[in-house]
Amino acid sequence: MEPKDYYKILGVDRDAPIGEIKKAYKKLARKHHPDLNPGDRTAETRFKEISEAYEVLSDPQKRDKYDRFGSVSDFMGGGAGSSQRSYGFEGFDFTDAAGTPFGSTSFRDIFSEIFRNPFDRTDTAEVQGERGDDIQYAMNVSFEDAMKGLATRIEVTRLVQCETCGGAGSKGGGERPCSLCQGSGKVNIQKGHMRFATACSRCGGRGKERAAACSECRGDGRREAVEPLRVRIPPGVDNGSKVRIQGKGHAGRHGGPYGDLFIITNVAPHPFFSREGDNLYCTIPITITEAALGTKIEVPTLDGMATMKIPPGTQSGQRFRLRERGARSLRSNLRGDQFVEVRVVLPQIKDERSKEILRELARLNPMNPRENIRL
Repeated sequence: MEPKDYYKILGVDRDAPIGEIKKAYKKLARKHHPDLNPGDRTAETRFKEISEAYEVLSDPQKRDKYDRFGSVSDFMGGGAGSSQRSYGFEGFDFTDAAGTPFGSTSFRDIFSEIFRNPFDRTDTAEVQGERGDDIQYAMNVSFEDAMKGLATRIEVTRLVQCETCGGAGSKGGGERPCSLCQGSGKVNIQKGHMRFATACSRCGGRGKERAAACSECRGDGRREAVEPLRVRIPPGVDNGSKVRIQGKGHAGRHGGPYGDLFIITNVAPHPFFSREGDNLYCTIPITITEAALGTKIEVPTLDGMATMKIPPGTQSGQRFRLRERGARSLRSNLRGDQFVEVRVVLPQIKDERSKEILRELARLNPMNPRENIRL
């Protein structure tokens, strides 16, 4: 018989890291778990192969031996490519007439440990009671609401716990003794003349199995629902900000905890302000007289109008800072700054008297702004 390719069974490369192996195992185990496929022998067999592969590849020592020898049975000394598949104990039965192992150490326990059943409850726990997935919800937010925060209502489609079965996935949410091992959690396996006990493949050694699948949720333990939620968007959110609403994601399988809801904000642009980080930027026009002689002007801010001083000799494009007039930081209670760039606007000259005044100004204040420009 050809040795099993555990990497192929899990669908991973031979050099796959343990995290990738675990992720592949959990995905396949959820799909083929016997509890979710009652009566499906093919799924049960597939789940056993998946668990067996994970049992070996998740253990560094077992994986190293498997990579060198090629199969689990070769760990016992058969060597790679060996056609001898026996464990070296054919012809012996290590139990007495009552089925009790001789000596103080049970050979059944020894072989159960070496060839631990993939349905062991430790493995099964990874596909039971798992946390639900998170939900991402995109929300359009106005610039003003992003700066000041808002409370609003939204509707989210999510998986909630089935009320009929209480999330158990079975009728009444209860369990019954396993039909395969009759509640003992163990079954006897015969290998030639050798016999040993191992964990029951149907119940994973628990001795109990789920009752018939819930007709409302079809055994999943969850159902889809549209739920209205009141959420609060804090001040200072920006494009791509994530607002976490704990416990409002999808319900977990088999009674597992809920995931979280993440609201992703998309902030509309503003006609006057632009934003970089927590700082705001704007441009204000001023006259030649205001720029030359200096003045005080009113500037719009998030908190209303603010007075800003323009010093004499201000140049067009010069930038001034209004401290703590920017957006509120999501990481602290501090605010950014507002930077105001001034733009000198020339008057429209319509009469000779104004032209003469400008000529007189040039004579009294001679200057060449291009004198330092050289190629």
